Amino acid sequence: MKIRRSTTAMTGAVLMLLLLLGSCASKRGFGGGGELVGAPLASWNEPAPYGMVLIPSGSITLGSTEADSLWGRMADAKPISVDAFWMDSHEITNAQYRQFVYYVRDSIIRERLADPAYGGNPDYKITTDRYGDPIEPYLDWSKPLPNPRTAFDEELVAMNSVYHVNPVTGQKTLDPAQMLFHYTRYDYRAASFYSEQLLALRQPKSINYNPEEDSSIPYISKDTAYVNDEGRIVRETITRKLRSEYDFLNTYIVAIYPDESCWVKDFQNSQNEQYSRLYFNHPSYDNYPVVGVSWEQADAFCAWRSRLFKANVDIPEGMVIEAFRLPTEAEWEYAARVGDSSRKYPWSTADTEKEGGCFYGNFKPDEGDYTADGYLIPAEVGSFAPNDFGLYDMAGNVAEWTSTTFTASAYKEVNDINPQLDYHATKEDTPTMCLKVVRGGSWKDIARFIQSNVREKELQDSKRSYIGFRCVKSSISQGIAKPSRRKRK
Repeated sequence: MKIRRSTTAMTGAVLMLLLLLGSCASKRGFGGGGELVGAPLASWNEPAPYGMVLIPSGSITLGSTEADSLWGRMADAKPISVDAFWMDSHEITNAQYRQFVYYVRDSIIRERLADPAYGGNPDYKITTDRYGDPIEPYLDWSKPLPNPRTAFDEELVAMNSVYHVNPVTGQKTLDPAQMLFHYTRYDYRAASFYSEQLLALRQPKSINYNPEEDSSIPYISKDTAYVNDEGRIVRETITRKLRSEYDFLNTYIVAIYPDESCWVKDFQNSQNEQYSRLYFNHPSYDNYPVVGVSWEQADAFCAWRSRLFKANVDIPEGMVIEAFRLPTEAEWEYAARVGDSSRKYPWSTADTEKEGGCFYGNFKPDEGDYTADGYLIPAEVGSFAPNDFGLYDMAGNVAEWTSTTFTASAYKEVNDINPQLDYHATKEDTPTMCLKVVRGGSWKDIARFIQSNVREKELQDSKRSYIGFRCVKSSISQGIAKPSRRKRK
């Protein structure tokens, strides 16, 4: 009884204090002295992404205002503006992409080391939170993989299970069929279109309400993927009535190992098989641009890079952080031309060759002469001088994937602010619906095709020895193009 009276007294005192504080706050205007001062959020500066340069916002005229009768191209141009963004200073290299491949490899090994079929070591998974409560298990990356020299037999089996040994040559390589990356992506754009319908779904309903009979609920499509019993990736696009925010969460599974055979497939009457053996897996090519990757693989790389970045940045609770992605076609051309519509190439001159015979980029200067610029195939990234934004190899070396879906009439369809055409093709779509814009030209192209305004296209699942990519990342209110770049009429 004494304790109860004491507790009651304390509770009454606390209530009186809160009432007094509330009374004082109402007289003072609650922190504003009676004035409208706003409610600012906690400040947080996102770190500059490693290896990227900040491209300031600005405007440019995409495409060409003049027809090209030699190549049969009509004049097609559109003035646009883009927001600021971060962009890789050079193309993604073999070593950088190999980090992605090794992440997938080590994930599989850790899963198998925790599997009872391979010894069942529980230390490779975290199953409880810091308070000891059970959670959904996830991999513990702090625990190193076993040393092959001292590993148990079961551990060795798990570690070797991701490799394939050629029974004829004895060559041991990672098994591309097993290098699968699972990821999800929330479609913010689609969610914005259906924001009112989502709000309506959250409103209280009658007991007898049946959403399947509600004609006001729209149908949506979402991508899903899974691996079947035969180990094959099954990709489906589900169409159904809108249910919740989860309908905008798309699931993808991508085999991410580069196609090393692209060197032979692209040049069938050449002796290039040495590149198929060495280009991706020899240290001499570490700093060369990765090739043999499809648009789908490049997109998966961006998703993995975003996951890696977020896992190592201390983000305030509730704070949104921009993901890595492929550049839009507009962003790519704006960055290549340094926001200057008059530039033909990333460099400041209309020529491709300096005085003395040195070239500004890696391309095919003459018929059959790939070596005139000093390189037979792609060069190490950064072998040529950057443009004024600090970007290397925006012309030649390897062509680059963009996130933009290709249509011949793109400039007539897109908006003039941050223009983009983004269509997620399904397996039922025709090939013309699966085309993505490729920019920059490559080591095998002549000068005409490395111009900054030239558009090329490729199927999103194609893997070429002359196509690579680089990433971008949206910047939040950082940088405006210098006024000197704007031309007065």
